[in-house]
Amino acid sequence: MRRRRFLEMSLAGVLGAGRLAEARPGRPAIDAGDALPRRPLGRTGETLSVIGLGGMALANETPEVASRLVREAFENGVNYFDVAPSYGNAEDLLGPALKPFRKKVFLACKTLARDGQDASLELSRSLEKLQTDHLDLYQFHALTKTEEVEKIFGPGGAAEAFLKAKKDGRIRFVGFSAHSTEAALLALDKFPFDTILFPVNYVSFLGGGFGPAVINKARSKGLGILAIKALAQTPWQEGEARAGCPKCWYRPIFDLAEQSLALRFTLSQPVTAAVPPGDPAIFRSALRLGKEASPLTERELGELRERAQKLKPVFGTPSRL
Repeated sequence: MRRRRFLEMSLAGVLGAGRLAEARPGRPAIDAGDALPRRPLGRTGETLSVIGLGGMALANETPEVASRLVREAFENGVNYFDVAPSYGNAEDLLGPALKPFRKKVFLACKTLARDGQDASLELSRSLEKLQTDHLDLYQFHALTKTEEVEKIFGPGGAAEAFLKAKKDGRIRFVGFSAHSTEAALLALDKFPFDTILFPVNYVSFLGGGFGPAVINKARSKGLGILAIKALAQTPWQEGEARAGCPKCWYRPIFDLAEQSLALRFTLSQPVTAAVPPGDPAIFRSALRLGKEASPLTERELGELRERAQKLKPVFGTPSRL
């Protein structure tokens, strides 16, 4: 009954986190005996694991390490993988690592191109590197300014390339990621997207007012909402060493108890899945947290509000930054 109740709560959009275990050298980092819960992805008809593997976690690793991490993720129930050309050599590593599982997973990619010709060329390169004939989801990457949105949907813009690729069967669904409220809201008005990939982070949400407006609008339009930055904490301080997570442009959450609270907060929002920061160790923590869960209590939510007020958010509305 407890397990069934948990799955019901996951589908309703409430997910928590529980026991943590340290990975030991030479042993599997996660017990694959209990797969991750899955949630519907908007109106697409797809269901994704509540934790996705972001390609940045593979960047600059050896092919052996990348293959091991992808296999570990798949065997633990991850069926959502997201990558982009801007993630260094991540596409080159993910392609061969994911090949044995390609037909059983949902593969998403992105482009920073804003005009049609460049978007089409980049899509072709990504398909070749990822060793696949199609992407399940292709996204306009990191929309920040409204001018970018206008260019994408203007004459000769990237939207034309996306629509042609969808017609040709090279992509199945169309989405976007955004780093600003203004760009996200405009994009949602411009096109009937299938998904949005957006920061859903307790510090930015509770301390910076960043997220509610976009989430509410995306939900009202039936989009699948995918979360990034769930385990982001605050910007790096000037001159601060990044030895703990060199591939992160922000300071991630290292404390396991805070990771639990933060991930549970993000997954309590109406999101399908969360993509952890681009670090293998933090990804493995998220896998553990996603497997066993309990809802946030009012006391825990209050604790997060207090924490958020003491931290500078990675994202926030202009009046609160």
